[in-house]
Amino acid sequence: MIMSRDQNAGRSHSMKTDNSSIERVEEFKYLGTTLTNKNSIQEEIKSRLKLGNACYYPVQNLLSSSLLSKKLKIKIYRTIILPVVLYGCETWSLTLREECRLRVFENTVLRRVFGPKRNEVTGEWRKLHNEELSDLYSLPNIARVVKSRRMRWAGHAARMGEGRGM
Repeated sequence: MIMSRDQNAGRSHSMKTDNSSIERVEEFKYLGTTLTNKNSIQEEIKSRLKLGNACYYPVQNLLSSSLLSKKLKIKIYRTIILPVVLYGCETWSLTLREECRLRVFENTVLRRVFGPKRNEVTGEWRKLHNEELSDLYSLPNIARVVKSRRMRWAGHAARMGEGRGM
């Protein structure tokens, strides 16, 4: 992949070395992370959310089961689903749009965990509102976890010695 601010850089479709040809691509996966030629994190977050959904759907019946406690359901979410979504999040620079997409995913899972709420007057069932979810889920939300991990990673990088290359 060729990354440059110059839009005309690397216009050729492939590069030849010796007897092999290397194709020019707009994006590729490296060590599980999607890298793009525009250095955009949107595709990476979209990919992570897709993988998170792939982990969520097999366990969604467990998360809505009345046989398991809410504490155990949250533990399932935090140990099975969340690590898949947050892999490599230390390098993400979140915009409000991506932050919102992550929160929508988390709220979907939490609505499954906590279930619907019954109106005491009418007796009708309704989905929990975002504020109610944040009250019930006492742990930091997904956007806060990303920011915390970024700060921790920045601290590690800052403490590296001068002789160590990045």
